[in-house]
Amino acid sequence: MKKSILVFAVLAFFSLEIQAQNVTRSDAAGGFGVRGGASFFNFGGSDASNNDYTNRTGFHAGVYSNLFLGERIALEPGVYYAVKGTQNDDLTNSRAVLNYVDVPLLLRFYIAKGINVFGGPQASFLTSSKFEGDLFGTTYSYDTESITKTDLGFVVGLGYNLPKGINLQGSYDYGTSPVFKNSDAEIFNRGFKVSLGYSF
Repeated sequence: MKKSILVFAVLAFFSLEIQAQNVTRSDAAGGFGVRGGASFFNFGGSDASNNDYTNRTGFHAGVYSNLFLGERIALEPGVYYAVKGTQNDDLTNSRAVLNYVDVPLLLRFYIAKGINVFGGPQASFLTSSKFEGDLFGTTYSYDTESITKTDLGFVVGLGYNLPKGINLQGSYDYGTSPVFKNSDAEIFNRGFKVSLGYSF
């Protein structure tokens, strides 16, 4: 059984390497680009599991630059405006609306024609935060100062480049800074992003 697994792993590696050799910079999304899409965020962490938090749908939009370090590896800094937060399935449909400027620094590896995997650190800077709720047909909202101003984390994902500079990707944001400042609660920003981009 172990020999079969080893043979399969070796064959898979060489298959991936052969495909990767066919990748050129023209296959990849190089230069400057714009990207945006939907975000699905929630509060994660050990203390978040004790609450009725659910995914809250938001959006993100921004710019990026693909800086090639080789034929198949690129460094991609970016700046995005991102709406995050969470939703609670309670009587008032209460929710946290957290707006950030995300600054990721990603490393992309083009594993086959049009296909890439990526990951890297991300710093997120809070621009505004509020709690909302609905009661008797009216939405109530108030700003809060209890949210940590800077969220440090990581991003991982999978991308695909289409012809004419268009690219698609799915990614996961893993925040490591507690959402609430001056609190010992293990609650973090965690969520998925689905994006459509265009490289010039």
